[in-house]
Amino acid sequence: MNSGSNSNNNEKALEERTHDIPTADAMTEFMKQGWAPIALSDLSAHQSIAYTKIRREKLSKQYVGKRLIFPAGSLKVRSNDSDYQFRAHSAFSWFTGIVASDCVPDSVFIMEPAASGHEGLLFIHPRSPRDNDEFYKNTRYGEFWVGRRMTLEETQIKYELQVRQIESISEFLQNKIDTLIVRGEDLAIDKLVPEQADTEKEFLNFISVMRLVKDQYEIEQMQKAVDASVRGFADMVRVFPAAISVPRGERVIEAAFYGRARLEGNDNGYPSIVAAGSHACVLHWIRNDGDVLAGDLVLIDAGVEVESHYTADITRTFPVNGKFTEAQRKIYMIVYKAQQAGIAAVKPGAKFKDFHNACMVEIAKGAFELGVLPMSVEDSLKPENGLHRRWQFHGSGHHLGIDVHDCAHARKEQYADAVLEPGMILTVEPGFYIQPDDTLFPEEYRGIGVRIEDDILVTESGAKILSNALPRHPDEVEAYMAKLLK
Repeated sequence: MNSGSNSNNNEKALEERTHDIPTADAMTEFMKQGWAPIALSDLSAHQSIAYTKIRREKLSKQYVGKRLIFPAGSLKVRSNDSDYQFRAHSAFSWFTGIVASDCVPDSVFIMEPAASGHEGLLFIHPRSPRDNDEFYKNTRYGEFWVGRRMTLEETQIKYELQVRQIESISEFLQNKIDTLIVRGEDLAIDKLVPEQADTEKEFLNFISVMRLVKDQYEIEQMQKAVDASVRGFADMVRVFPAAISVPRGERVIEAAFYGRARLEGNDNGYPSIVAAGSHACVLHWIRNDGDVLAGDLVLIDAGVEVESHYTADITRTFPVNGKFTEAQRKIYMIVYKAQQAGIAAVKPGAKFKDFHNACMVEIAKGAFELGVLPMSVEDSLKPENGLHRRWQFHGSGHHLGIDVHDCAHARKEQYADAVLEPGMILTVEPGFYIQPDDTLFPEEYRGIGVRIEDDILVTESGAKILSNALPRHPDEVEAYMAKLLK
């Protein structure tokens, strides 16, 4: 018996669309013949296994006797019978280690209570057999349409989990025991599990907080994502001349980074921000349809998500023609000093919010020195004032990992008010944004937006800048651009 979502997805994929060509009975019989077995060669256990076992053991000790369900999620329709590219839910990926190229929509991972803790069971839609017509007729799962998937046995070898057919999950869940689920990712599975709103909220909180401190595998994957992103930034700078030459040049730059993300990773970790001119003052500018003009700055916020789903998150602000104007450099140096102060505040034992506070001191100083802050720096930094926040009204960083805003279900006391520990990875990203209609500034400053963002690993002795290969100081930025554009 199929679970609801999987049954519905299969039925939808098997429906004849108006542009499909009918299959004759003779063709159906012919398609059953003449297929050789194709086994995957050199299949070995994945490097994440040692780490996912530890994660599951910790979770098992917290939830003794409870069934824990992690749906990968389902395909989402983009238009008619075309779906968005699938990306598994982060909790599913984190507890199984399954990488993007092996993730199958509608999969479900269950930690089933056992005498020794929990047993990991993975329910998947495996490789299409050749004894029915799925492999060439089913547009969502058929191998002729979407490519080969691993068999149950191959998946078990690679990820060391017990693997079962997804069609058996409804029957499996008829055995009712106390169950917690990551709800909202698979509606059909949700219907099979009684809701416990408060307990499920605490469950999400616990598995989110588990990810605050990264293990060695995660740190390595993050460095891989950062290194690919650094190469992506070089790709973008190289196409600045092409971006200047056409309307909507921001998209020329965006496309260059996407090429790197798809070449070295799974996808962009989030929609890239390519904001030229005053678009840089729009914090989540993702339309990327503006012109790129010589003399302007372009703020780029982008990160590669690698196959393991870990993503970088880096921002640089470049002068389009390779040289900062005097006004641009003044604003840039305010942000540079703020980031330097923020990074210096990242160390074990410090509070998470300490680096933001350090950044904001420099932002307030910069605004005061430019003559736009109508009170002293000290007074502006008081919580009841905060006037300097007119030019940076976002936080100065966040946790980073398998989600770009990682550990989002942690509570304030576990996040902003918590103490930094070795193994945490976070961003430090101050900015200074002068809106084009901000009459507190002279004309030459209006429309300037600057942000500098790096990915930081908390170490035993302080902090390591994972993205240090990408220059930050304005002199270094100009030299970097000159080398790439020569």
